[in-house]
Amino acid sequence: MCPECDASVSVLRAVERGEVIQCGECGAELEVVALAPMRFVLAPPEEEDWGE
Repeated sequence: MCPECDASVSVLRAVERGEVIQCGECGAELEVVALAPMRFVLAPPEEEDWGE
């Protein structure tokens, strides 16, 4: 389930813990935090690296 919109999230390929996928319903970026059962949290926003 998407933590943003509560839609069922379909994963059509093998994923690993820590991978970021997108909710097909609302477009939220979700981080895979557990595989069995599959569980997601909202992915943290990417930060600028300012050329470091």
